[in-house]
Amino acid sequence: MAKTSQALPEVRLQVGDKALPLETVAATEGNDGIALSGLLSQTGLVSLDPGFLNTAACSSEITFIDGDQGILRYRGYPIEQLAQHSTFLEVAWLLLRGELPTQEELGKFEARVDKHMYLSDDFRQIFSVMPRRAHPMATLGAAINMMAGYYPESLDPKDPAAVQLATVLLLAKMPTIVSYIYRRAAGNALLYPKHGQSYVENFARMTFQLPGEKFEVPPAFYRALDTLLILHADHEQNCSTSTVRLVGSAQANIYMSVSAGVGALSGPLHGGANEAVLNMLAYIRDHDLSPKQFMEKVKSKAEGMRLMGFGHRVYKNYDPRAAIVKEQCDAVLDALGVKDELLAIARELEEVALSDDYFISRMLYPNVDFYTGIIYRAMGFPPSMFTPLFALGRLPGWMAQWREMVNDPAAKIGRPRQIYNGHGARDYVPLAQR
Repeated sequence: MAKTSQALPEVRLQVGDKALPLETVAATEGNDGIALSGLLSQTGLVSLDPGFLNTAACSSEITFIDGDQGILRYRGYPIEQLAQHSTFLEVAWLLLRGELPTQEELGKFEARVDKHMYLSDDFRQIFSVMPRRAHPMATLGAAINMMAGYYPESLDPKDPAAVQLATVLLLAKMPTIVSYIYRRAAGNALLYPKHGQSYVENFARMTFQLPGEKFEVPPAFYRALDTLLILHADHEQNCSTSTVRLVGSAQANIYMSVSAGVGALSGPLHGGANEAVLNMLAYIRDHDLSPKQFMEKVKSKAEGMRLMGFGHRVYKNYDPRAAIVKEQCDAVLDALGVKDELLAIARELEEVALSDDYFISRMLYPNVDFYTGIIYRAMGFPPSMFTPLFALGRLPGWMAQWREMVNDPAAKIGRPRQIYNGHGARDYVPLAQR
């Protein structure tokens, strides 16, 4: 429910004997803002906010998060409803266009994406020249950058038709690229997309089908994969999304901007959390610890004991995506007949955390990463592919945010300020005298 309309309080900044009035900016929901655009010119001062914890770099209509209440909405729609009723491509349309599509619009959109999933043979050569041991995110970033060379007609950020083409091309070719990265590392031949299959069906078949065999999995497999992509589709101004916007603010094309987002996501503090959860669960198993014993070590801050998959930079309540992932985890493991001992450990860890005042008082609730890795592992993905899967899901959000920034008349090229605290002016000393 939107906030009630009311006047914002007057804000003034006292600088010496001068009171500087600051403009306030109202939000539909969430935090209102204070505009600081005149701060430097009127006071000679800049704001210092490491990590941008208190700084809004833009106004956006795409995603709303209330971390205290555990709320996530895309374009106003609760993530719980979208995860239950929607599909990934429908959510992509919503993020990109602002409204849910009609049946006719969705059908045409799906057909257009399906048509462009194919990669030309010379493009496919990219995967053969990349080192087999290259990090999947390095290959993914390189492949997306190469799209700028293959589709020059889609580069102009000020041409709506070019932007729309680039958007479809990225959505269509990303699952093919990610599947080829997996198959190249596994030493398997690359497969072509098959027209008429759904987005996730095509992706899963291109990833896992073996020569001479038919790829068959239960419907719960596809539903879980589609749901995970939906849950990762956007998450407001996180590190990679902010990177996409910052690079795009220089009028870099969408391929270069998205590739920069891939680079940001590759960092373990951003995209590697679900793999870290699996490593933690494996540590508990391999060291013959009970979940309760491990949690006691965490509480006592024993060396090397870190609780992964709990807590979130934004959410101070139960991550709304986590409950959905847990439900999908149960469904897909049951459908696949997988008995995963790590899942049993994870469930007990969650039970301990949700009943222990130590974790409750610190708002350490399970986040979206806690069960995600278990699902991906059950599906057959190795940990090295978890972050590319994250990128596949986040792609619509990156593109929606980039498009919003490009069309925002208030947008400026990103150029953060700094507070310099290095040496003052000093004279060069010749090499012989040093």
